[in-house]
Amino acid sequence: MYKYIENRFALSNQGAKDFTKGVLSSSLLNICLMFPAVIIFLFLDSYLKPLVNSLFSAKNDLVFFIITSIFFMLITYFVALLQYNNTYTKVYKESAIRRINLAEKLRKLPLAFFGKKNLSDLTSSIMDDCTDLEMTFSHAVPQLFASILSITIVATGLFFYNWQLSLALFWVVPIAALVLLISRSVLNKNNKKQYWSKRQVSERINEGIEYIQEIKSFSQEENYIENLEIDLNQYEKNLIKSELLAGTMVNGAQSILKLGMASVAITGILMINKSQTDIFTLLIFLMVSTTVYQPINDVFNHLAALLFLDVRINRSREINSLPTQEGSAGVEINKFDIDFDNVNFEYQTGKSVLNGISFTAIQGEVTALVGPSGCGKSTIAKLAARFWDINSGSIKLGGTDIKNIDPEELLKHYSIVFQDVTLFNASIYDNIKIGRKDASMTDIIKAAKLAQCDNFVNKMPKGYDTIIGENGQSLSGGERQRISIARALLKDAPIVLLDEASASLDVENETLIQRGISELIKDKTVIVIAHRLRTVENADKIIELKNGEIENIKINKKC
Repeated sequence: MYKYIENRFALSNQGAKDFTKGVLSSSLLNICLMFPAVIIFLFLDSYLKPLVNSLFSAKNDLVFFIITSIFFMLITYFVALLQYNNTYTKVYKESAIRRINLAEKLRKLPLAFFGKKNLSDLTSSIMDDCTDLEMTFSHAVPQLFASILSITIVATGLFFYNWQLSLALFWVVPIAALVLLISRSVLNKNNKKQYWSKRQVSERINEGIEYIQEIKSFSQEENYIENLEIDLNQYEKNLIKSELLAGTMVNGAQSILKLGMASVAITGILMINKSQTDIFTLLIFLMVSTTVYQPINDVFNHLAALLFLDVRINRSREINSLPTQEGSAGVEINKFDIDFDNVNFEYQTGKSVLNGISFTAIQGEVTALVGPSGCGKSTIAKLAARFWDINSGSIKLGGTDIKNIDPEELLKHYSIVFQDVTLFNASIYDNIKIGRKDASMTDIIKAAKLAQCDNFVNKMPKGYDTIIGENGQSLSGGERQRISIARALLKDAPIVLLDEASASLDVENETLIQRGISELIKDKTVIVIAHRLRTVENADKIIELKNGEIENIKINKKC
């Protein structure tokens, strides 16, 4: 049973157990909430039926009912406390586990995955979906199953007591459920439309924030606003339609439930006229009808969330089913040559990017990859760091196939300087320290000086403690690039990947950065990516690429 619950609702094993406890405690609470009707039943039974009245005096009867009421109140209190702990508290813990597991899953995915997914999509999966699942599981799902269980128990008892009035009381439940069941497919269809139209709005807003510079540069503000308005209108239209459909179906089902009270009254009066029951029994069923439908009404009120549940669960399953990169964390690497042996790779099936790539990047040498855009230079460098896994062939580091090395363990041996630098909204100190978390201030300043950062940092208001803004917006392109080199220098990894680190810089900045790079690559295995041959003419090995194949390998002989 636990396994089924895990698979059905994308829960952890502990989450499935807690879910079961939540259902049971919610069922118990539903039954406890019917205690007032039971007390009134006993009270009326005592005062209206002469047989019971003869056993107790009125005074003793009153004391008995007061004590019983207090006792039931205490039981209800502790059951409610238990139910809260087994639903809300446990659901929040499960939500935390879900978020952590999702983060762990994302951490183990190939880095290439994040190049194919936009930020708003992943953010929505981690934040919005988890929040909605948390809300639904704490307020609706356990209560749904608990309502079914508790209503079944109560109905069974009432049917034994008086099956005619019980039938009059409960015939509306399957009818109301049937109305909702018939409308489920329509609601699911509209829920999916609403979900994806909301995602489209998030993506459009994220696009506007991320590419605001390009939008303004090409005077596309009006066009962007028009597209955003179209997306918002579509989302509003889908939301209204979804809410209208859900509201109509839920209110319709709840209206059908109201008929149960009327049918109990009519059936009871007819039975009294035929002397098949008494006024006392009818009063009991009328009182029960005021509370027995409440758990069902609560579920109906959360119907939209319940029907929306599968969309979010499927999103969680989609991410959890993605293949992760595995490998051993205990592989010892003593030599850092990188050997490509007949490597073939394609991003999409049938669209080859690299064909038969074979070369060796030797430790202590600079291996340059040159060629036109789209020839596979960046792909080769990223494959060397296992951003993707290749389709065939092998890539070995020091004689060990990198497929057998845990990706995080593998990347400890790499320092990477990208053309597009990513900095955090933190201090210069913190941004450089990313290279090595246990680095001292002395280590950071030393790396900054080697990367030619020290001069501009000392001019900052707070020096290394200066906050540089989102992605280093307060810095120039050359300053940002030098911080990324300082970060790589601080890491001091035996392998260095340079992806057009100075291609878009002016002469002064390029000269400063080249000095930092010269310090970075000493005695390392270095792979440099360049568009132009002249920028790497002093490399030990120059590999010319064209259309995903090696066209020529030039070896520079040095004295």
